This record gives sequence, C-alpha cells and structure tokens, in this order.
Amino acid sequence: MSVSIAGCNAVEFQEQAPIAGEAILVLDDEPGMRTFIERTLASRFAHIESAADADEARALAKKTRFDLMIADIRLPGAVSGLELAREIRDRYQVDLDVIFITGYADVYDEIDALRDTSADVLRKPFHAEQLLAVIKRAQERRRAAREQFLLHRECEQRPSAKRIVGESQSLKEIWRTIHRIAPMPSTVLIKGETGTGKELVARALHDLSGRRGSYVPVNCGAISADLIEGELFGHLKGAFTGAHQARNGLFSHADGGTLFLDEIGEMPLGLQAKLLRVLEERRYRPVGGSQEIPVNARVIAATNRDLAAEVLAGRFRKDLYYRINVVDLRLPPLRERKGDIPHMAGYFLNVLSAELGVPTPELSPWDIEQLSSYDWPGNCRELRNVIERSLLLGKPVAHYLCESHAAAIDESDGGGTHAASLETMQRSHIMNALAVAGGNKTVAARALGVSRKTVERKLKEWSDQGMRNRSGD
Repeated sequence: MSVSIAGCNAVEFQEQAPIAGEAILVLDDEPGMRTFIERTLASRFAHIESAADADEARALAKKTRFDLMIADIRLPGAVSGLELAREIRDRYQVDLDVIFITGYADVYDEIDALRDTSADVLRKPFHAEQLLAVIKRAQERRRAAREQFLLHRECEQRPSAKRIVGESQSLKEIWRTIHRIAPMPSTVLIKGETGTGKELVARALHDLSGRRGSYVPVNCGAISADLIEGELFGHLKGAFTGAHQARNGLFSHADGGTLFLDEIGEMPLGLQAKLLRVLEERRYRPVGGSQEIPVNARVIAATNRDLAAEVLAGRFRKDLYYRINVVDLRLPPLRERKGDIPHMAGYFLNVLSAELGVPTPELSPWDIEQLSSYDWPGNCRELRNVIERSLLLGKPVAHYLCESHAAAIDESDGGGTHAASLETMQRSHIMNALAVAGGNKTVAARALGVSRKTVERKLKEWSDQGMRNRSGD
C-alpha cells in the first residue's frame, strides 16, 4: 500500500495485525494530515482516534485512556498543542506520551516541545517511516519506564541490595552467585575497578547470609601500616606507647557477622601472614597479648588490583591469595554493561532528588544517548556524581557529560596545546547546544548558526576519535 496526502509521502509497508492495547490520539486541524496519519497507523495499532481541535481532543481524552498523542503544535484558537498536551496530562493521563508535529520553522516552539519530554518533534512534510520510527522510540521509552518501575519495586523488597540496579546479563549472573554463596561461610574475593560497587555486593552477601553479627567494613589502604594490626585485632593496655587502655579490634566487632576488607592489596606483607593464620585457625591474638581469642567472622575481601600479578611481583603472599580466592566474584565496569545505565541513572535521580529536596526531572532521549555513549572511567560512582551535579545546578545531565568528553579529548591530545583547547571549546559549545535542544541536531544547528551536516560531521569526528583512543591507536 502507498499513500500520498498533504505533501507527506508514505513508503510501501506490509500489512500486519494491530497491536492490542495501544490507543493513539491524532490532533491536527488539517483533514489531509489526519487521514495520512490514520492510514499509516491503521494496520499497526488497535485503537486510533482523531480530533480537529482542542475541544474534540478533550472530549476523547475524557472517555478514553490513550498511550500516545500525536499533536500539531499550532492549533486554531487560543490553545496550542503544547498547552493542550500538558492539560490532558495533568487532568486525565499523567503518563501520556506526546509526539509533536509542526509545519512552521519556529525554533522556540521546537525547543519548548523538546523540553516537554516528548519523544521528538516531526517537521512537515514527513514520511511514514519517519513517523513510525518516532512512535517506536516512544514505545521503547514507555516499556523502559515500566521495566524501571518493576525493577524499583523488586529492589525495595531486597534487604540492602536495592542499590544494585540493572538488568544486564552480567548483573543477573552476579545476583545468582550472590544468592547461592551468601549463606555459606566461605571467604569471597570481589574484584573490580574503583566505583563498580564492590562494597554494595559485600553488604548484600552479608544481609542475605542470615548471620546475626554486625557487618564491619574497613579500607586497608586508608589505615597506616603502623596502626592497621591494632585496628584489626585490637590491643591490650600498655601494648605500645599511647595504649592507655585495652581496645577491641574489628575482628571482635565482626564476631558472628562479616568483616569486609576493602582494597586488601594495600595490606602490608607482615600483616598478611597474620591474617592468613586467622583465616585458617579462626583465632586471633591482640597486640601485646599472649592468648588467642576464637572468632567466627566471615571475611569478604575486595580489590581493584590484579592480585595474581601482585603475587608474581612479590607484593602479595601467594598462600593468602589462594586462601581468600575461594569464590572469585568479578564486577564488570560500567562500560561493559551500558544497558544498565538508564536504570541506574533513573535510580540515582529518584534517590538524590529526594535527598536534596528538589523535583525529580525526567531524562530526555538525548540525555540517555549521551549517558550510554560515555565510557565512565569512574564507573557507578562517577555516574552518581554527574546526576547529583545536574540536580544541584539545575542543568541537563548531558551538559556535564560534555565537560567529561571534552576533558577526555584534551587529556588524550596532551592536555595543553592551543589546538587541543580550541577543539575542546568547540566540542563543549556544540554539545551544550545539543543538550539544550534535547539532542535535536536541526534545532541545535540553527541555534549555533551552522548547518545540520556540520554538526553531524563534528559528532562523527569525535566519535571516531573516541574509538581510536579506546583502542589505543
């Protein structure tokens, strides 16, 4: 079937069964445009209604719950499509998705529409496949929102693991491992880059273990070599200068529970031997003491180092490495599970906006695109910081990713040349314009006073450069 109405050319497409449960409202004062949209969508959606003005649209929205509204920005009368969409959302359907269409080259109308968190803005005339592509994005966004809701509800039912968010296959495998080994007393070694959530996994293992004692975390790299033995095992009165009274160590506090040794690769070699003995004998001796004290503490260790390489270099004991590496749990960096980024960003937005007492904004498609295209060297911790900065200063998330992208380019180019700094400024300028325009390249190009092709060419150059930097070329 081929349709050509009102200057809009529909391409050939196959008939298919309508999708049950999808209701669409078409609002446009041009009869030809309404007919074109209805015919384009008739074979694909179960329920389509059309309206020529705001009053008809209100009446339809009052009696039917629509999933999507396709609305002309400019309508006859005092109410615009933008205003009517907001009214229908507020009064009848809070979760209504909207796609705006327009025949006017008004940049400000388009920017307002994009800020309204719609899927996109279509300029007339447009082809059928363009309309279908935009609708598909709206469906995917709605499906992602439902999945995120279910994920948050599931997370709330977990003891403490509600902060481990994502749906990637690698994360599901980690969850299966956590549930399998949590009740066991075996030592676990968690490996992963800084910011991947090693302590969250350690706490989840403790909370799901059923152990009644405390969860006690300690960062081995944050305590000096002179003090860490006393911190772990405690000391007797007079054991050393300044020991005016006896003090229990962290092993004592973790008795019956879990002791989490973060960054265990930083532990001094001398103390590694004493830790090995505790793990094997389940007894420890306080500093200055002669008697050993039994302890029932499960040890979970974590590191961002390659401990096998540290063993070969003589910086980590081989026997301790094999003793703590009973269960090896590797946390993948965020760049290896980019499908989890929208879930995590949404979680951080909800949590941090509540903590800061600010409204929770929605992520635009452009925000999600930028979040997913960035490599996140700081992993989950860096993502959280970007979201928090965005909430504090009230600017789109993509705005702050521009700074990270630009800094990465500047660093890869030597971090100080005049040419590199000019390139960084140009990139920042273009990316900021795109962030304001919600990722619409046409709108951003107009605001910058350049052609869309120029914007696309620069984005491709930066994308290619980023791929070369990541491959080490």
